[in-house]
Amino acid sequence: MSEQTPGRAQEFKATERIEAPAGGPGRGPMGGGMVGQKAMDFGPSARRLLTRLTPDRWPTVAVAVLTVASVVLVSIGPRILGHATDLVFNGFIGRQFPAGTPDAELPDAVRGQGVVAGEGVDFGAVGQVLLWVLALYAVAALVGWLAGYVLNGVVQRTVRRMRQDVEEKINRLPLGYFDRSPRGELLSRVTNDIDNISTTLQQTMSQLLTSLTTVVAVLAMMFWISPLLALVALVSVPLSLLVTRAIMKRSQGQFVAQWRRTGTLNAHIEETFSGHALVKVFGRQHEVETEFARQNDELYDVSFRAQFVSGLIMPSMMFIGNLNYVVVAVIGALRVASGSLTLGEVQAFVQYTRQFTQPLTQVASMANLLQSGVASAERVFELLDADEEVPDAEPTAAGVVTRGEVAFEHVSFAYDADRPLITDLSLVARPGQTVAIVGPTGAGKTTLVNLVMRFYELDGGRITIDGVDVTALPRAALRGRIGMVLQDTWLFGGTIRDNIAYGRPGASEDDVLAAARATFVDRFVHSLPEGYDTVVDEEGSNLSAGERQLVTIARAFLTDPALLILDEATSSVDTRTELLVQQAMAALRSDRTSFVIAHRLSTIRDADLILVMEDGAIVEQGMHADLLAVGGAYARLYQSQFAAAVHE
Repeated sequence: MSEQTPGRAQEFKATERIEAPAGGPGRGPMGGGMVGQKAMDFGPSARRLLTRLTPDRWPTVAVAVLTVASVVLVSIGPRILGHATDLVFNGFIGRQFPAGTPDAELPDAVRGQGVVAGEGVDFGAVGQVLLWVLALYAVAALVGWLAGYVLNGVVQRTVRRMRQDVEEKINRLPLGYFDRSPRGELLSRVTNDIDNISTTLQQTMSQLLTSLTTVVAVLAMMFWISPLLALVALVSVPLSLLVTRAIMKRSQGQFVAQWRRTGTLNAHIEETFSGHALVKVFGRQHEVETEFARQNDELYDVSFRAQFVSGLIMPSMMFIGNLNYVVVAVIGALRVASGSLTLGEVQAFVQYTRQFTQPLTQVASMANLLQSGVASAERVFELLDADEEVPDAEPTAAGVVTRGEVAFEHVSFAYDADRPLITDLSLVARPGQTVAIVGPTGAGKTTLVNLVMRFYELDGGRITIDGVDVTALPRAALRGRIGMVLQDTWLFGGTIRDNIAYGRPGASEDDVLAAARATFVDRFVHSLPEGYDTVVDEEGSNLSAGERQLVTIARAFLTDPALLILDEATSSVDTRTELLVQQAMAALRSDRTSFVIAHRLSTIRDADLILVMEDGAIVEQGMHADLLAVGGAYARLYQSQFAAAVHE
């Protein structure tokens, strides 16, 4: 909409700066903008992500309680199974000695361990123990399933709130944010990154809680069985933490780069698809494919490095766990031989050793997913932390646009503080006047009307409508009384009727048809098979450029605005239709203030006031005939459109 690219000249935060990749432009079909980012710390970002669960604190507590209960039940299992092992072992040993053999004659390793000479295995007792274990594991599984069910609801509600917050944030962001952000990059944050956060929360929250609880429960059981063996097993914990920390420190930056490259590639694809016809016309398919291949290769490289580095955690943890397992097995065997422990206790301890190292290994294996999710969360938080528009003023009885008198009072504005665009500009547009704004490209014509709409905030001075400062009006109330037709035609997926009615929700069928007839949409609609029910896509590809323009003009007509802004509104229609539309606009402009931005000066000869702008300043103003008579900037513009260059 603006005639300059404000985002190119502004200073941005390091996390939002757009830099063009080497060898190509920053944006456009031939190059996607690269968003350079400085990664946040992992800890603060992870904690901030967890605070998003606060509205579901009680279901989260329920998940924790259920998980702890499930883990405790599972942790008791090996201890009970150890008793079954002792029953089998004691029965087997007891059969090796005649009945009545005194305990003093039994080997030291089994003396006092419950071996009864002459008695075999009590399979009834063993079966009862196994049934207890089976029931225990069944209850643990049921409780674990219930915890997963509740957790799923918590995660999905959290992600839904995050999507809602992002949607509301986008509606509060100033136009300048979108000017400097590649569309594909923004879409990647709203879709890909939030989906990745959902996956991360779903797969890591339950597993992390289960793993940490398992470590505590298993450690308690290990100390209960043998403090010595427990201390031996604990030696692996600091070693595992050091290895994991070292690897995660290297892989976190790779995951941030991975999602940054994903957003960059999405921006390139979106721009290429949007400008597909342009790419074809200029035969730039090869360049587009080359650029895609380059960015795709870069994404492959950073993704490979991220997954490879983080993938080193799992085998490292397994190696440390196996070493710990061997040490425990050897020391446990010696303790059994000395009679300090039973075979069942050692068997249970070995199981606990596996259960102790397994959650550590699982946490390590989740490091890549966790880092990827936190990297995505950083990108979403950057969007949520972006500077917003100045808050709306409270509605007042005086804040109603009815007459449409617009006054610029010493207005100053610049996209870049070092390069002022508009300085000390003053003008008054009376109700019912048609004010035409002309000038070379980049003079500030569109910027002027954007300031009226409060798409940008002023650096100095003020703009009033009907004597009320526009900053004292809620944006919705201000824009609701302004009709705007742009050179770029924006249609939405839906019928022609829906696109016209978009200008005024709740408009009756008669109002829609009246607006269509006033702008001559009715003339071409009847030639379509479905009439007003003809469905158009977002680009309106089944309508001509002129027909799309007429639909947008009809949409503005339907709003019945007090102030009308036309930015090259008839540039896409033929000469005859333009004449008819101008006649309709003349009726519409009655008792309304109109700002008309035009390059074809023949279309604004009847304007009540013509403003000639150069470098953000009004250099001439007056009516068509008077400005021609002066022979200044307007006369030169007018003559340049009708005088052909003569070459000898």
